[in-house]
Amino acid sequence: MATTTTDIRSTINDLIETLKDGEEGFRTSADKLQEPALRAQFHSFASQRASFAASLQGEVSRIGGEPETTGSTAGSLHRGWIDLKSSVMGNSDHAILEEAERGEDSSVKAYRDALSKDLPEDIRSVIASQYKDVLATHNTVKALRDGVAITTTATGTPRAY
Repeated sequence: MATTTTDIRSTINDLIETLKDGEEGFRTSADKLQEPALRAQFHSFASQRASFAASLQGEVSRIGGEPETTGSTAGSLHRGWIDLKSSVMGNSDHAILEEAERGEDSSVKAYRDALSKDLPEDIRSVIASQYKDVLATHNTVKALRDGVAITTTATGTPRAY
């Protein structure tokens, strides 16, 4: 079945919501992280997501649609969960990284879902290129989480997480 322009706009706008959620999630997390290098990296991830969203907003406009400008309610709830968990865990970097990874799991899934659809090649190319970077960010966050877990365990400092 051929995908309609409305379906294409909807798919792209779903990704824009996901990217806006990621941007805000990375900013929220960066503000709570203790390690300066992690804070800087998360601010960089937030900027990446803003850039990706702007690119996709241009695609929606180009095909005659109204681009999404905000994140989702689910993303807002996830950021609230990050706030609650980090306050209970004493703003543990590990706890924040765990939640960031969960958010990234959603981003990867959203991109895979979009790429499974029948999209015009020019739009598919943009989404596929972004997907590679989203997947790399997910893997980086996971590695950071694992590294922080090992580091905190190796120091002998007990952490509740």
